[in-house]
Amino acid sequence: MKKNILFLLLLLTTSISFAQGIVKQEEVKPKDKGEMKFEKTRHNFGVFAVDTATLTYDFVFTNVGKSPLIIHQASASCGCTVPEYTLEPIMPGCKGKITVTYNGKGRRPGVFRKSITVHNSGKQSPIRLYIEGEMIDNTPVELIQDEILYQDIYQ
Repeated sequence: MKKNILFLLLLLTTSISFAQGIVKQEEVKPKDKGEMKFEKTRHNFGVFAVDTATLTYDFVFTNVGKSPLIIHQASASCGCTVPEYTLEPIMPGCKGKITVTYNGKGRRPGVFRKSITVHNSGKQSPIRLYIEGEMIDNTPVELIQDEILYQDIYQ
């Protein structure tokens, strides 16, 4: 009998706790959340040489929502890309930024495309940002083009 009463008491406590959690989740309405509006979500670094392989870009956004916006996490798809962001809440109407640094040193030259996933307290989470470009070796572009032309003519 004591076991049954204890079980019912535990069940009642659990269901009340669960019901309170549901009510708290419903109190935060999606239309009242913060919202990140980026100036652009993709940046192309273009063609650059290996010796200048550390590049940085700031993704600027505005909180166009009605509540403060908090960035919980920003993670890159590769260890060569490092995102940095502010830990303070971004108030409605204010701007924030996510600084992304690409370090291609020690990597093979070529075309790349990396993504940054941003988890936040806003309406749209997660959000993906992209950086891309082409890293070439230190041979000047003119020499590479002349060599290709030479190969086309004489081979």
